[in-house]
Amino acid sequence: MFVPLVEVTRGRIVESLHVGAIAVVDSRGRLIAAAGDPAWATFLRSSAKPFQALPLVESGAAKAYGLDQRELAVACASHSGSPAHQEAVRSLQRKAGVQPEDLLCGTHPVGDRAEAERLMRAGQSPTALHHNCSGKHSAMLALARYRLGGVTSPEGHSYIDPAGALQLEILRAFAAMCAVDPAQVEVGIDGCSAPNFAVPLERAAHAAARLMDPAGLEEARQQACASITAAMMTHPEMVAGEGRFDTVLMRAGHGRWIAKAGAEGYQLIAVRAGVAGRGAPALGIAIKVSDGDTTLRSEPLGESLPRAAPLVALEVLRQLRMLDEEDLGEMARFDRRPLTNWRGLTTGEIRPCFVLD
Repeated sequence: MFVPLVEVTRGRIVESLHVGAIAVVDSRGRLIAAAGDPAWATFLRSSAKPFQALPLVESGAAKAYGLDQRELAVACASHSGSPAHQEAVRSLQRKAGVQPEDLLCGTHPVGDRAEAERLMRAGQSPTALHHNCSGKHSAMLALARYRLGGVTSPEGHSYIDPAGALQLEILRAFAAMCAVDPAQVEVGIDGCSAPNFAVPLERAAHAAARLMDPAGLEEARQQACASITAAMMTHPEMVAGEGRFDTVLMRAGHGRWIAKAGAEGYQLIAVRAGVAGRGAPALGIAIKVSDGDTTLRSEPLGESLPRAAPLVALEVLRQLRMLDEEDLGEMARFDRRPLTNWRGLTTGEIRPCFVLD
């Protein structure tokens, strides 16, 4: 089911391996390339966010509330909790008539280093607005107000209740993008308490390709897909944050792709038609590092760096001949690189070790 994707060396030997699976699928649903088992079913975690935002747009709620591209991008985000991210979330909430206290995502340590230090100096604790999923939750609250007239349904379901009408609508939209029946989607609860979805990697990759090229879908969904992808490409800083992989990769792509990471070693990329070659269809790339992807943290505050998934993503794009040296130069810290100890001595390297089939 899994194959080695990344190896970590010390001296002349391989000391550690990250294993997993990859699926590359075009917008017609054809499996183009793979490593490991592309039929492996696993949760998308935050990589599902662009699909979870689709009903907000296609329902007419985003237009009714006058949401702009920054606010749509943060609805798809796993943001760092910076002041800019918080303001985008607050703006979305103000327009939709919801309140920060309506959020049911909880709190966690702040990813943005400067903001984390500010809170520490002020003796303050993070709020739900700092949560990386606060944009997604605010978008769900906006959809609830538009669809149900409030943040709970007449039956008493909260906006994140898997059995409520709102989450069932989101599930149906996600399943349709994957071209599966909703009953085939495994539903679990994410770290932010909202429902999350598990499907085979190849189905998630197909959904990503269709997000980038929704031809053949109903008109409202086509327009929603176009709005979501345009927002993410125009405001990549809202989707993750400065220095983070999704933001850096989308900036380097200059409109060629969108990227959305998920917890536990998941990474999703959607590539625009024609990028892989003249006449090439849109592609979706789904990656799962099976060990959950150990993270590297060199500072007590600030973002941690996933060790394997970004490197795998860059190698997939490289093998598909969609990255040039200029692109890779901007992303050196995520690519194959030497590893050093605390004295700065080179001890080995971290490098990809797979070939796409």
